[in-house]
Amino acid sequence: MAKVIGITGGIGSGKSLVCKIFSILGISIYEADTRAKWLVAHNIPLKNSIIQLLGENAYTASGDYNREWVASQVFNNVDLLLQLNALIHPAVRQDARTWIDDHQQYSFVLYEAALMKAAGDGNAFDKVIVVDAPKALRIKRVKARDGRTEAAIEDIIARQISESERLKIADFVINNDEKEPLLDQVLALYQKLKATS
Repeated sequence: MAKVIGITGGIGSGKSLVCKIFSILGISIYEADTRAKWLVAHNIPLKNSIIQLLGENAYTASGDYNREWVASQVFNNVDLLLQLNALIHPAVRQDARTWIDDHQQYSFVLYEAALMKAAGDGNAFDKVIVVDAPKALRIKRVKARDGRTEAAIEDIIARQISESERLKIADFVINNDEKEPLLDQVLALYQKLKATS
C-alpha cells in the first residue's frame, strides 16, 4: 500500500523544482492546485454549485471558469471565499482519494499543495515534507520568474501561512537556500522514503 507524503512550501521556495526531481525519479505526484483548476472547469456538480454560489458570471459564455472575475468577487469578501473553498476543497479531497487508490502499487506517492496540515491531522498523509528558503531569496526568484513587483510578492507571502507555522508540520525539511545542494537532499530523502515504505 502506497504511503502518502505531503509536500508543501511557500511561494518561491522551490517546491515545484523538488517535485520535478521526485518525478524524474519515478515518483507519482498529485498536484492539488492543478487538479483544483481542472475540477472547477470539468466537474459538473462542482460547476453547478459554484454558479449557485456566485452566479452565471463565474463561467464565461463558452463554459470556461472565469478565474479573474471570481477572484475579484472573493478578494475582499472572506465569507464568500470560505464558501467557495467549502465547495472546491471537498471535491479535491475526493479526487485525491480516487487518485491515491489508483496508485496503490507504488511504495509512496507525493501530494503537493500550498496549504497543508500535519500528517494525520484530518488528512491521509503519512509524513510531510516542507521545502524552505529564506524570504529574500524567495522574493528574488518570484520577481525573476513572474515579473511581479516586490510589494505584490510580499502581499502573497503575507496571505500564506508563516514559515515558522509551516516548519511545525514538517517531518522532513529540504533547504533550498542555494547553499546546501538541493539534488543531494532530494536523493537522500528519496532513499530514506524508499527504505521505510
